[in-house]
Amino acid sequence: MLLLVLAGGAARGQSALDLYGVLDAGVVRHGGCANCATGALSAGIASPSLLGIRGREALGERVAAVFTLEAGLLNDTGEPDQNGRLFGRLAYIGLDGRLGALTLGRQDNPQYLSLTDVADPFKGGMAGNAGNLMGYTVKRYDNTIKYATPPLRGIHASAIYSFGESPYSSAANRAWGAMLGYAKGPLNVSVAHQRKDNIIAGNGGAATLDTSARNTLVAANVNLGHATVFAAYGVNKGQGSSPWDPANPYGALALALGSGDSRDVLLGVALPFGRATYLASYIRKDDREAANRDARQIAVGLTYTLSRRTDFYAAYAKIRNSNGAGYTVGNASDAGRGSAAFNIGLRHSF
Repeated sequence: MLLLVLAGGAARGQSALDLYGVLDAGVVRHGGCANCATGALSAGIASPSLLGIRGREALGERVAAVFTLEAGLLNDTGEPDQNGRLFGRLAYIGLDGRLGALTLGRQDNPQYLSLTDVADPFKGGMAGNAGNLMGYTVKRYDNTIKYATPPLRGIHASAIYSFGESPYSSAANRAWGAMLGYAKGPLNVSVAHQRKDNIIAGNGGAATLDTSARNTLVAANVNLGHATVFAAYGVNKGQGSSPWDPANPYGALALALGSGDSRDVLLGVALPFGRATYLASYIRKDDREAANRDARQIAVGLTYTLSRRTDFYAAYAKIRNSNGAGYTVGNASDAGRGSAAFNIGLRHSF
């Protein structure tokens, strides 16, 4: 009996701490822009460079305390990413048990995860990043409560609520979202929705600007053995619902907002061949507003595995903007400068 009690106490006190990270750097050459630097050494092209710590402590009754702290890095200059935040990527604590995980802190937007993890053959990186045209550009939210179910026969789900915590109105900056997915065998399907309230109050004579967003995404990929095919369809509502760069990269005389009502379609493929995987995707953004600012992106690329943790990559993408649309070709860490880009680089994870 004494041995059983001691064994139970040891299990209850078990803990694990992991240090992990990604370093990614390469050369990016921009095109389709009149007054921008065309070539640069950049960090976080295929995947964001990051350094993270995650921990887990068994509390007994199959419940564990969990935490993650994840910092973004610009390893081309040694500076922090996410506008200098210490742990700007992830920072949360919570409980994980048989009924799922409940976590509190800065966490990922489930609609963004469905886009990058399920729909995009480029996984949200390189020039072919689906986020150049699709979905909501905010990848993660502050002040967030998240619940994720345990997987059950391939079915999994999650939901988040982000408190606005605006000094004037808690509703002015709040967000919520949910995702339902199925991943089993060769099939991976996800349906995600997110809503972000983003009302910027005017000062003095300035008008109030509402850049709120509502995004719904249906994403899927199927592994056929010799290839994996990808597809997605998105519905976007609100002036903040599509990628929009307030820096006005094309230097237009009148800065245009992104589309407030659009539909997105993505088709893609990943073809493994030896150590190489060849990637291609086509994305069409259909603007339903009167301005009809449509856009199309075509992208090709490859990754070449050098070891279990290190790979080489290269990609090219071009966007065709219509009727004054201002979408740019970016990558995992940068919004881009013009309507085309080529990248080549090296990535290592640990």
